[in-house]
Amino acid sequence: MSKIMDDVLEDGDNDKSQQQNSISKEPTLNNNGQPIQQHLYKILVIGDYAVGKTSIIKRYCTGVFSPNYKLTIGVDFAVKELVWDEKTVVSLQLWDIAGHERFGTMTRVYYKYAIAAIIVFDLCRPATFEAVTKWRDDLNSKVVLGNQEPIPVLLLANKCDLKSSVIDAEMLDNFVRENNFIGWFATSAHSNINIDESMRFLTSKVLEVAKTNHPPKPEENSFQLQSDQSTTTSNSKQNDKPSSNSTTCCT
Repeated sequence: MSKIMDDVLEDGDNDKSQQQNSISKEPTLNNNGQPIQQHLYKILVIGDYAVGKTSIIKRYCTGVFSPNYKLTIGVDFAVKELVWDEKTVVSLQLWDIAGHERFGTMTRVYYKYAIAAIIVFDLCRPATFEAVTKWRDDLNSKVVLGNQEPIPVLLLANKCDLKSSVIDAEMLDNFVRENNFIGWFATSAHSNINIDESMRFLTSKVLEVAKTNHPPKPEENSFQLQSDQSTTTSNSKQNDKPSSNSTTCCT
């Protein structure tokens, strides 16, 4: 595990300034002289090993895909900053949880204070889809919103660019509806398919939840970012709705 994560875990329960899911920084003004609200949200990215979690995060945060990623050990995270609108800047802290961690004892620590999650499976490996409900159940048992409801979870059917991938849109429509996912997207980190679209959709849901239900008190729920973490910025003034293509998303 990286030194950064050692520092986060060591200080997490002792420093209350690290226990916030949404934090407002010193106000700055936009071109119209209006204050800009800045928020930080913790998002979990989970699923079985080698489904493409790290590749998705890398593609989203840096715009780069590499086929040579090493197996994630424990947990890592990256930050993506979005100019959501002229009054709002959102920073998403994406926690990349190793695929074997569902069987470990540290996930409760990793999941703590998350406001949403993404579960990823590999369209070319049916067993990874069969594990989705196990990941969802593990998640629901360890982290909830302030009203004790489950956090919103988005399902990503990854590697849709591969010829061996099979997308059963009707089955996935029914699955997300029956299992209380907020929606699903067919994605490819390699070909950059629906990466930005799925994250904009999730961010819109996070902002809705954060209005009334982020856990538990803002001043007790802060995560300080390490100065050497890579942060990227993009403008998200685009349509934040899921793709209208029924094979890529359902809500």
